[in-house]
Amino acid sequence: MANRYVLEFSKTGYAKYTSHLDLIRLFKRAFRKSQISLKYSQGFNPHPKIGFAQPLSLGYSSSCELLEFETDKTYEAENIFNTLLPQMPQGIVLKWCKTIDSNIKSLAAAADNAEYMVTIPLDITVDELYNLAKGYMEQEQILAMKRQKKDKKMVSIDIKRMIRSFNASKVDQNICLTMLLDCGSMSNCSPELVIASFCQYGNIEIPRYMIDVERTALGFSNNLQF
Repeated sequence: MANRYVLEFSKTGYAKYTSHLDLIRLFKRAFRKSQISLKYSQGFNPHPKIGFAQPLSLGYSSSCELLEFETDKTYEAENIFNTLLPQMPQGIVLKWCKTIDSNIKSLAAAADNAEYMVTIPLDITVDELYNLAKGYMEQEQILAMKRQKKDKKMVSIDIKRMIRSFNASKVDQNICLTMLLDCGSMSNCSPELVIASFCQYGNIEIPRYMIDVERTALGFSNNLQF
């Protein structure tokens, strides 16, 4: 029987500029320093069984990152949490560790949707924002430019069906967009596509580096809840 666990953590501050591969290395090193023995795959090039439910884009913060891993020994989830806690750098905050049924498919395969909060520094009235968001979602199509994986060409795609919900609110002098998007291997919509198409629709000329994105929730097709 596999000793399988899920660890939730937040990624904020300067840690949001840590790449996906560097984050994997960070946790591998933390497990090694904590003397938690990870289980390895079989074959010519074995690697530890560790991975994220969904990789987070560089520059995004998150309050709900999930790390899935297996060990070759049995540990109490609470002990894993307490042992790893002091190994984390600033900006990576562990929230909890739990066991997970070995019969459930991987979290990456089960990922179905993700919620994001996008903050745009733009001071408009509540009525202007309401009309902007309403008009954006009432379009017959929401077109965005996406780069193809194979030939790297930019093509126009309709992302409207991939936006499950979209809400806008005004906080101080900022626009806050809360969006629930398709996520996973079957259908995946990057927040970047929504940001670009929304700004184009509203003639918003804000430099991309001034727009903050935070992932606030992950949902799964098999009704998993964490």
